[in-house]
Amino acid sequence: MIITLKKTAPEEEVQKLIKRFENMDLQVTMIYGANYNVFGLVGDTSKVDEKNISANPIVTNVQRVAQPYKLANRMFHPEDTIVDVDGIKIGGKNIVLIAGPCSVEGEDQIVRIAKEVKEAGANMLRGGAYKPRTSPYAFQGLGTEGVLDLVKARDLTGLPIVSELMSVDKLDEFVKNVDIIQIGARNMQNFDLLKAVGRTKKPVMLKRGLCNTIEEWIMAAEYIMAEG
Repeated sequence: MIITLKKTAPEEEVQKLIKRFENMDLQVTMIYGANYNVFGLVGDTSKVDEKNISANPIVTNVQRVAQPYKLANRMFHPEDTIVDVDGIKIGGKNIVLIAGPCSVEGEDQIVRIAKEVKEAGANMLRGGAYKPRTSPYAFQGLGTEGVLDLVKARDLTGLPIVSELMSVDKLDEFVKNVDIIQIGARNMQNFDLLKAVGRTKKPVMLKRGLCNTIEEWIMAAEYIMAEG
């Protein structure tokens, strides 16, 4: 449900309305716009009396939202989301280039590539320390050693690092060392993993693959945002 407020609504009255919704066990998201302010309500909004809310003098419109994925829906946050990663702004009109090898194969390799990536003008370094492979006999990545090699490359170049997280048991390692946690197409419906990264407050990059639909991507974003 979306409730549009008058721009001139007194803050005291706004807070009273927020408290009222919170007492109904609803999650309230306040969206500040140039010409209006709105509430985004998530939860069981069937208990909300639309006529009663519309009668409030600070409310101009009440609208129920039928679309799924309310947290990731533009109707709830029409303004662009800007994510700050060590001073690098991601989102809006900002163009951020992330580059690097598919897999980290050693310190010398990733440090050399990191320097080349920086010289080429990229903003961040990516590299896989844990690699999902179709064959169990293929190279699976260096694991923790690969993560620490990425950290070394960041220390030498100043480039924030991005790497793919494969399982919840490695989450603490990524929170400690990685700037952006990447979730790949294979884990787009790994809901336990999505919820876990959503609770970390770390930036998360959902990497769509050829097997992923827009619906799956939005669903994964919704799971992460629901935990944040």
